[in-house]
Amino acid sequence: MSRLSIFEPVYFFPTSNSGTNITHNSQLITHNSLLITQNYYSMKPILIVCAFMFLLSCSSQKDYKKIFNDPTLYSNTVHELNGVVMGNNFSPVVASRNYTYAAIAGYEIIAAGYPDQFYSLAGQLTGLKEVPKPAQGKQIDFEYAALMAYCKVGEAVTFPEGSLKEYVDSLKMLATNHGMPQDVQKNSDEYAQQVAGTIIAWSKKDNYAETRSAAKFTVTELEGSWQPTPPMYAAAVEPHWGDIRPMVMDSASQFRSPAPPKFDIKDKNSEYYKNVMLIKHAGDSLTPEQIHIAEFWDDNPFKLNVSGHASFNTKKFSPTGHWMSIVGIAAEKSKSDLKTTVYAYAKTSIAFFDAFIQCWDSKYLYKTVRPETVINKYFDPNWHPYLQTPAFPEYTCGHSTISSAAAEALTNVFGDNFAYTDTTELEFGVKSRSFKSFRDAAWENNSARFYGGIHFHSSCLVSNAYGKKVGDYVMDHLKMKK
Repeated sequence: MSRLSIFEPVYFFPTSNSGTNITHNSQLITHNSLLITQNYYSMKPILIVCAFMFLLSCSSQKDYKKIFNDPTLYSNTVHELNGVVMGNNFSPVVASRNYTYAAIAGYEIIAAGYPDQFYSLAGQLTGLKEVPKPAQGKQIDFEYAALMAYCKVGEAVTFPEGSLKEYVDSLKMLATNHGMPQDVQKNSDEYAQQVAGTIIAWSKKDNYAETRSAAKFTVTELEGSWQPTPPMYAAAVEPHWGDIRPMVMDSASQFRSPAPPKFDIKDKNSEYYKNVMLIKHAGDSLTPEQIHIAEFWDDNPFKLNVSGHASFNTKKFSPTGHWMSIVGIAAEKSKSDLKTTVYAYAKTSIAFFDAFIQCWDSKYLYKTVRPETVINKYFDPNWHPYLQTPAFPEYTCGHSTISSAAAEALTNVFGDNFAYTDTTELEFGVKSRSFKSFRDAAWENNSARFYGGIHFHSSCLVSNAYGKKVGDYVMDHLKMKK
């Protein structure tokens, strides 16, 4: 789908396929201050690079500062990482880790370049003690270096290695062809590597590697406990994510959600029974508007589609990828400069990083069964939710939790009652939706998971409230913009 923004030079960016089912080469063309991003399927990456080089060889412009000061370029880079994350089937919680460490690396470069405007996060985020400062006497383009650091860290916490190489090479070529002096580019690349190396080393101490070899979740026959769901019947996703080191929270349990309603499908007056009937009846009579809401916030990074004996998968951005897109939309509408845009990405990602840890602590503490399992076993074996049920316990709702936290971060940056139209899902064939504020969007997400048939509405409301607690805590404890 097309996206428009301000930019001036004519150039092409090759993008990595990164294991996706469809090649997503992006052609970026600008003319008369319009940037148009299009899916470009027929031209192979090498041809795009050649065309890129040919066009830029005809230019002797010395406008690299204008190029790399444009926030659209940073947002496009985040979108590029979005594609890599989606292509490699990362779960929603793992995706939050990818975005957050990369965003922090980019932010630290900007904070170092503009110390009169921003605080470093060193000493504020758990375990991040010190970040290299730029060497005195060396000229550095901090905007360009922020992009390099973002990409370097984005590659390091994803796989395969080198998944952003073609994109990074095209950024370097863009700098060269628009007049960035060799010594400035060399200094900037070196500083980006130093900061990225520090962030990568810090990331390796967050218990992620240790959880790769931790014990798998044990499914029991206890009534009300989580069971694998169709059509994949996949193992429980990331049962030890609560052991990941938080960035701002004291611990995963700092804002532990209260226990959910007691499992009881015998007493028709019980809260649990009423919740089951509420979601079943809603799923049986969805309106077109409710279907649109459910599809818009689906954000399933890997959906298995089964037709007869054939099966295939479809992919979308994860919940965190969706909110990264919203950051870019807000930055563009507010006409924020690059520094503010980088700051917004970092603050939002830190909020949803800790929010996912809070949520997963509750999920695997209570281990609650999904509505689909309960309805199929006790009421209607042929009932199916509108959305595909994710492979982890029902309570609490991850999407509602991180959406609420992200909304608090974005409200902190751009203000309350910031009306916008979210075009994120256009590239997946889902119409846009408009919201009065970020909190309004997060609140609609509660209904989306309910309409989709994958979360009880009461669960979503609790999740929204506790996501806000996490978001508020992160906002209260981080000093970023001076």
